[in-house]
Amino acid sequence: MGWEGKLLSIHIAPEASYEMEALEEAELVAGRGIVGDRYYLGRGTYSPKPDCREITLIEQEALDALVRDDPPMQGSSIKIEPFEHRRNLTVEGVPLNHLVGYRFSIGECILSGGRLNFPCRYLEQLLDRPVFLPLYNRSGLNCWIEKGGVIHPGDQIVPLNEVTTKPHR
Repeated sequence: MGWEGKLLSIHIAPEASYEMEALEEAELVAGRGIVGDRYYLGRGTYSPKPDCREITLIEQEALDALVRDDPPMQGSSIKIEPFEHRRNLTVEGVPLNHLVGYRFSIGECILSGGRLNFPCRYLEQLLDRPVFLPLYNRSGLNCWIEKGGVIHPGDQIVPLNEVTTKPHR
């Protein structure tokens, strides 16, 4: 894997369905999530179900494609701001679909790619925009936090080229 990406923004919500708030830094805790986020607190929509949702990422490139109506599925341009897509981290230059089952670093932290995140009709309802099909297979990556620490927008994201020891779900 010969790429290096960048963390663009960090967002959390204290409860399911609450508006996401931007952070200039975030503390990641291995096995838990982002301090203050709904999944760290056990209040996320999917919290009761054990999963790899300690932290979620989405590619800026996927959001840019929606603005271009690429591919032309929704019939017009759709703009989704980082505080709207319900993922914790917006990244650039990171091929998230290729990181399922692999470890990578963000700043001083190490994440393990668990599974692809799929869009849901609930997100369409929250945004009142037809995003389900356009985001299919590019709606982000659910991850475990293997090594915690503090991250900031602008931190580099680097593949470790190591297979994760976490189970894929």
